[in-house]
Amino acid sequence: MTLSLRPTGAALGAEILGVDLSKPLNEETFRAIEAAWHEHEVIFFRGQDLAPEQHLAISRRFGALEHHVRQDCCKPGYPEIFVVSNIVENGRPIGSQDAGLFWHSDLCYKSEPSRGSLFYAREVPHDGGGRPLGDTVFASMTAAYRALPDATRRAIDGRKAVNSYLHGYYRDRNSGPRKALTEEQKRKTPDVEHPVVRTHPYTGKKCLFTCEGYTTRIVGMDEAQSQALLDGLFVHLKKPDFLYRHQWREGDFLIWDNCSTQHLAIPDYALPQRRRMERTTLTGTVPF
Repeated sequence: MTLSLRPTGAALGAEILGVDLSKPLNEETFRAIEAAWHEHEVIFFRGQDLAPEQHLAISRRFGALEHHVRQDCCKPGYPEIFVVSNIVENGRPIGSQDAGLFWHSDLCYKSEPSRGSLFYAREVPHDGGGRPLGDTVFASMTAAYRALPDATRRAIDGRKAVNSYLHGYYRDRNSGPRKALTEEQKRKTPDVEHPVVRTHPYTGKKCLFTCEGYTTRIVGMDEAQSQALLDGLFVHLKKPDFLYRHQWREGDFLIWDNCSTQHLAIPDYALPQRRRMERTTLTGTVPF
């Protein structure tokens, strides 16, 4: 395989060309892909044709995989593949129907948040003119951190924030109530505290690590002060200078970094327009 890169021209993101992920990758090619991922934070491959086993195989080259707490949204027979889809079969959703409607980093509510996510587009909705719908917007948390005013950096230096799965799961999505979590699911997802600014474990870069989806408060501040600071960070991180908007095509395979990026789904489609995406999620490490 002859690998080449095509950066998006945004603060993050690059297309990798010349790689067929259905075939085994030699070590040199894999290391080049991993290096591009660390540099560009989001990388993607167009026109891939992958069986679930091939999706899992390339994912495992990067490390161990998570089993999502919502196993009802996972692909039958594949507990590591989380399905994001609006499709209903036999009266039952085949995956999460309303995922990603708030800025977030996958599994930031765990004591060891995910290193990264590997997302495969099987069905992409289109409008009447054939334009793809259901884009995903990514934000670089390294670029956002670098652009912070000095006063804000001083305010968050050394601070921790609370990240809550229950807060993110139950917040209003304007899509109807979600199925209640079981007591076992709640037990597996207690609130956790993470640094407001974390260090990337591979690149050493500083990254903002609070998100509107799951972060509830900054530890050691009164409620009003904490909320004001968080609100300012949430506005800051989605400035256009930090963003890349990905327009999906069937066969896209996209890898994003959950330390150095956040993302947001654009829900501009509805049945009978079908969307079916499949995600594996890499285990991570304790933030520092």
